[in-house]
Amino acid sequence: MNVTVVVLFLAIVFLTLAITFWAAKQTETTTDFYTAGGGLKGWQNGIAIAGDYLSAASFLGIAGAIALYGFDGFFYSIGFLIAYLVVLLLVAEPLRNLGKYTLADMLKARFDATKVRGTAALSTITISIFYMIAQLVGAGALIQLLFDIPYWIAVLIVGVMMTIYVLFGGMIATSWVQIVKAVLLMAGMVIISFLVLMKFNFNIGEMFSQVKTVTSHGADYLKPGLKYTEPLGTISLMIALVLGTAGLPHILMRFFTVKDAKTARSSVITATWTIGIFYVLTLFLGFGAAAFVGEANILAANPGGNMAAPLLAEALGGELLFAFISAVAFATILAVVAGLVLSGASAFAHDLYGQILKKGKASDRQQMLAARYASLTVSVLAIVLALFAQYLNVAFLVSLAFCIAASTNLPVILYTVYWKKFNTTGAVSAMLTGLLSSLILVSISPSVFSPIEGAALFVGDPIFPLTNPALISVPLGFLGGFLGTVLSKEADMKRYAEVKVKANTGYREAGS
Repeated sequence: MNVTVVVLFLAIVFLTLAITFWAAKQTETTTDFYTAGGGLKGWQNGIAIAGDYLSAASFLGIAGAIALYGFDGFFYSIGFLIAYLVVLLLVAEPLRNLGKYTLADMLKARFDATKVRGTAALSTITISIFYMIAQLVGAGALIQLLFDIPYWIAVLIVGVMMTIYVLFGGMIATSWVQIVKAVLLMAGMVIISFLVLMKFNFNIGEMFSQVKTVTSHGADYLKPGLKYTEPLGTISLMIALVLGTAGLPHILMRFFTVKDAKTARSSVITATWTIGIFYVLTLFLGFGAAAFVGEANILAANPGGNMAAPLLAEALGGELLFAFISAVAFATILAVVAGLVLSGASAFAHDLYGQILKKGKASDRQQMLAARYASLTVSVLAIVLALFAQYLNVAFLVSLAFCIAASTNLPVILYTVYWKKFNTTGAVSAMLTGLLSSLILVSISPSVFSPIEGAALFVGDPIFPLTNPALISVPLGFLGGFLGTVLSKEADMKRYAEVKVKANTGYREAGS
């Protein structure tokens, strides 16, 4: 443990706590708590979206995946970036015009049934917890490396911190922590990328030539098929990454923090530029780690490769850069898990408690109290599950959350906005089919079972061959919605006409 690391860590912690203290004074109503009062500007929300999206998977997991598997590791960067085109073109504007706090609010614009809201809340909580596990695994590995403390203590430290942010600061604190973190993260990425390029004499061609010889894979390092040997498995992964973002609850919530759809669109454009630059730079981090840290050292620090970026910073910039990058990684994790806790808590408190149990009659004080209890519950559940996933790559863990989001939420969003015959039964069947199929297929896949001890959670032959089941579960989600609608023969064409106008113009919202 060195003094520089401790000082920078404490600086990050005090800065984020100061933001939370300030935000707590601004958070007076449930609207403030859930959506920062809808008062964020486009550029602020865009950077906050980028902060939400550039998680431990992006910073720690992708750098490690590229360092260990070359071309195949870069699949994550490509998929995560392209995903924002789906969000921009199909989801951002209708969601902002139709919703208020959560995905369930958006669905209520068309369906009043309690079962639709309850199912949407269930999917939100499930996806949020899966995503949180990935962040906590990354945090645990990072703090364990830096301070030489047991993994479980490291996970508890992060868990307590993230809970404090949400309990007291709500969306205002979460947004500003994400903005600060995104700026620091981009600065760190640019610095490391510059140092890597300097080592290669600012010659990208030379970099590609040299990395062919620095790993045990040789020239195959730059070819596809090193990690993803099955074409169907690769396609399945890309489906999850490209379609999953449009169904992630903590990203969807961000479109309710701005005043109108125009601002929501500008938010996505700002986020896409920021995220695009970031993911291009992950290539330099991964190749740099392979060349200047070494495959053996990366695996020794963490079997999932999650410590490649901090180790590269230490190799190129010494203790100071190592401490800065580690502190930024810590801030990255704290910001993202705070957003995830908030999305899960909003589903509990607003949807299940406020709208279903209290039938929309809960007072502001009751909703705020329920949200804080829900935040605590979600945090504890995610921490407990993260303790059993220590040795899994965080980028892989996030890809599973993307799979569930793409299978569960995306079909119901698109059907609600674009299919006039879609009905209540179809909405529930779409979400349940996508959720159950993705969870069941993951539970019997190589992600959970492997004949090699230590390669997965359990020893044994997997029943389902694909590591990521999106190739099957996403079509099943759409099929479930289609069959539920066609077989039930319910329809409300007048309600769809109203939804179509509001989704595209926001007219009723502006006039209300």
